[in-house]
Amino acid sequence: MEKYMGFNSFTFLLIFLPILLIGWNILNKIEKYAVADVFLIGMSLYFYYTFGAGFLLVLLISTSVNYLLSGILAWKEQKEIAPYFRTVIKVIGVLFNLALLFYLKYLGFFVENLDALTGATFTAKEILMPIGISFFTFGQISFIVDRANGKAPHYNIIEYLMYTTYFPKLIQGPIAFHKEMTDQFRDKSLRKTDPDKLARGIMSFIIGLSKKVLLADNLAKAVNYGFHYTYYLDTITVILVMLAYTFEIYLDFSGYCDMANGVSLMLGFELPDNFNSPYKAATSRELWQRWHMTLSRFFIKYVYIPLGGSRKGKLRTVINVLIVFVLSGLWHGAGWTYVCWGLMQGLLVVWDNLGITGVTEPEKANKKTRYLLREKPLFVVPRAVGNAVTFTMFVISLIFFGSQNLEYVGAMFRRLFVWTYPGFLYKTAENLAIPENYIFRQLFTQMGKPEMVNIVYVATFVLLIVISAFVMTRKNTKEIVTETRFDKKTIAGLVVLFIWSFISLSNVSTFIYFQF
Repeated sequence: MEKYMGFNSFTFLLIFLPILLIGWNILNKIEKYAVADVFLIGMSLYFYYTFGAGFLLVLLISTSVNYLLSGILAWKEQKEIAPYFRTVIKVIGVLFNLALLFYLKYLGFFVENLDALTGATFTAKEILMPIGISFFTFGQISFIVDRANGKAPHYNIIEYLMYTTYFPKLIQGPIAFHKEMTDQFRDKSLRKTDPDKLARGIMSFIIGLSKKVLLADNLAKAVNYGFHYTYYLDTITVILVMLAYTFEIYLDFSGYCDMANGVSLMLGFELPDNFNSPYKAATSRELWQRWHMTLSRFFIKYVYIPLGGSRKGKLRTVINVLIVFVLSGLWHGAGWTYVCWGLMQGLLVVWDNLGITGVTEPEKANKKTRYLLREKPLFVVPRAVGNAVTFTMFVISLIFFGSQNLEYVGAMFRRLFVWTYPGFLYKTAENLAIPENYIFRQLFTQMGKPEMVNIVYVATFVLLIVISAFVMTRKNTKEIVTETRFDKKTIAGLVVLFIWSFISLSNVSTFIYFQF
């Protein structure tokens, strides 16, 4: 058994999930709602505890302090409350959450750069960062800011614990706002066992599991090798590695979100959408309306708009966009590579906002796009061209995201734009000695043509990329789950997909966004 319980673990699938669903449905069936709430909180806390007792302690401290601040507001609200007091509570709450995040995630990065700037030799104690801290901290910030602004009630402790510890969203999002979840938790009609919702939850979970296990995990084998041996790659290998990484990171994260949505649907609740086919976007601005949507809306609501948004002039709008994207990059990781990645994405979005170039809008689009410099774009290209350019620029930007430091970034760029050959293509592809190509490996070995095995590995590498690209251009999981009618053919397909994924769980790996 695995030490921790990711959604892609035997422990979760065989023990935790069945116990959770049986207990939850029985308690709600007999209308023991309060006991069901406590049961769900207990299961969520145990789920997080499997990642580390220290992590659980951090979560409980974070939850307790924010709830205490909310309680102080509630106490003052019994009488007349001065506006400055709300501001004080808001500042304390935001500073506390940011300080906790800074200490556990960014202190080492800060000390390292302080030493580099001053020549000092400070050292930061190595701290194991709690999984998902960036996600649940942003959830807490959204609550305490809304609470201080008078836009959130003081929930009872059970409701607040359900919101903060709800395990489907706890470690990798989506970043759900308090009202989205507590309104559903309060609605007892959602707790009745709904066969259709249960079936669609299972379907979403299986699709997400297969995206993670069958595609993302296999792509990761070659991608991790490529980023580790960057200096030995040639141009073709860099292109393949970057394409594979672009698909891996989406399949990994969206696969997790599909599973989270699936589990939540099985319990009766819907999580906010986090992806809407981002690689179909025709501009970088559109891509960020489709990728990690709950993080984007958090930054818009709690950073971009308070900074003035687009209300304080064109220059200020550009600066505000860049601030948001640099912070977004830093949110993803404590490193200059993430900052550069965020800055590049910000510059691309600013370019889209200027109105120099644009794409033809789909016929059904009725929302007029606003630009900074012009009413209409100077040059308009077909959406297909916009798709290709946007996707290519995103692939290139991920060189920053995936590289271990800026030196490796430079090496990857040199090998991408300065033609080199040969490189580590075969060695990179060798990492794809997966069970699915076992027959071909054995066949060529027994035929006395072991050199052909390398071709099998390269073919597997290319095939995985092609299949991933095909998946990206089809309907996304939510569209499939919403539109599918459950007939024998669909059920048989899901059973096969689940069994195939379940067998492949022997290669269990962690999720990319766990580190954020």
